[in-house]
Amino acid sequence: MSIHPLAGKLPPKSMLVNVPELISAYYTLTPDAGKEGERISFGTSGHRGSSLKRSFNEQHILAVTQALCEYRVQAGIDGTLFMGMDTHALSWPAQLTALQVLAANGIDVHIAKNFGYSPTPVISRAILTHNQKQGPRCDGIVITPSHNPPDDGGFKYNPPEGGPAGTDVTNWIQDRANGILEDGLQAVKKVSLQAALQSENIKEYDFITPYVDDLENIIDMAVIKNAQIHIGADAMGGAGLAYYGAIAKRYGLNMEVFHDTLDSTFSFMHCDKDGKIRMDCSSPYAMAGLVQHKDNFDIAFGNDTDFDRHGIVTPSMGLMNPNHYLSVAIAYLAGNRPQWNKEAGIGKTLVSSSIIDRVAAELGRKVVEVPVGFKWFVDGLLDGSIFFGGEESAGASFLRKDGTVWSTDKDGIIMNLLAAEITAKTGRDPGNHYKELTARFGEPIYARIEAPASPEQKKVLKNLSPDDVKETTLAGEPIKAILTRAPGNNAPIGGLKVVADNGWFALRPSGTEDIYKIYAESFIDQAHLHRIQQEAQAMVDVLL
Repeated sequence: MSIHPLAGKLPPKSMLVNVPELISAYYTLTPDAGKEGERISFGTSGHRGSSLKRSFNEQHILAVTQALCEYRVQAGIDGTLFMGMDTHALSWPAQLTALQVLAANGIDVHIAKNFGYSPTPVISRAILTHNQKQGPRCDGIVITPSHNPPDDGGFKYNPPEGGPAGTDVTNWIQDRANGILEDGLQAVKKVSLQAALQSENIKEYDFITPYVDDLENIIDMAVIKNAQIHIGADAMGGAGLAYYGAIAKRYGLNMEVFHDTLDSTFSFMHCDKDGKIRMDCSSPYAMAGLVQHKDNFDIAFGNDTDFDRHGIVTPSMGLMNPNHYLSVAIAYLAGNRPQWNKEAGIGKTLVSSSIIDRVAAELGRKVVEVPVGFKWFVDGLLDGSIFFGGEESAGASFLRKDGTVWSTDKDGIIMNLLAAEITAKTGRDPGNHYKELTARFGEPIYARIEAPASPEQKKVLKNLSPDDVKETTLAGEPIKAILTRAPGNNAPIGGLKVVADNGWFALRPSGTEDIYKIYAESFIDQAHLHRIQQEAQAMVDVLL
């Protein structure tokens, strides 16, 4: 994909989303349940769409919330439902709609005080801490399309395990919700908004204080405070608007906070590679505003809109590639958490960098390689069989200092604060630590490219078998493995991965767009990476 002329630049006012139009379309446009693009579709992390495209409208939220209520009954879940939302314009009306259905179904719901915003990891932690007590099981909803553009909306469900729901759950909710849509919403129970807000079932809850107070049990906040390193925290207008200020105050940190007021047009963001506004904290184009201040801080960081992803900016490297930071975090944590089980492994997605495998080998730790999607790490974090779970798209979580679970969803806040801990305790930022790792293990060159694919072609790519690959070498090296199932749990990867000694590629069709993605990595040089990419595309062309 070529670089758009606006990439890395502030957006012109003419391209900012019209918030009143977006919210009006949410209520006035009616989706056609007979059209594939206007139905409810749960991808790797919930249903996403836009009211302007009739893919995220009031009817969708009525149907999916009712389906969720029915799922809770059959699953025997009758505790409090914790609900969070981010700062996308469509999140606000979607929460109001969902509350009308939840109240009508008699479900106890906790929402943020004063209709505030709540990060995804905060909801995960709230579910888990309440479920540690005796009593009815709790679960949660987060209304967010993650880092997607400002005109998108999203709705995801976290069951009592605290992390993203598995496909068995999301498929049930998706199918039932689409059935409700097709039947004209007749099954939906709903009360008026006024009745919902006055209902005893809907209660305001302080999510901020317990989360912030608990941080010292997972991050060495005293080390950060005592070092008085200068921290730049970019809230990026997201769900954690109020969190970094509260953290700085609670722990006495030398922290400057940026973009911590609401702007649902996200006019302060720099445009992504394709010229769109996208709150992607792993993109050097979207993060250009913070990167230009890298030398003003000992460590700086940002988050996507629901704060489940991290973006680490260091004086030594600028914005770190997420894979690079994951390897640093794993190496540091393994050496600085003495209470952890020495047998606990490391969870990684199969499209994450192989430098993680090399770090793990030196540490003597098992690598649990799973398909894309954080849901695959939930069980390992819950039972402590993995101390860290991370994915290439800048999402990760890890255990508390005592080796117990913190969250089973991605937590961008703790990953950012860990970067501050590393800097404060070692006197070197994570970028310097990464350079030390590459001096020992070699320097990987990692890239992801995208190419068009029709729905029919995506189906072919999703259902490949190892026998479909006839080649025996990759960029001049013998192919060691051809994978369509993840080594860590034998789950289908929804694509293909081809591995050689010093390089690999993986291809996956997108769940939401008519494209496929090729992830590739080389431990030799840029020319070798380019050759891997070329051979990967040639293989795809034959298969399609």
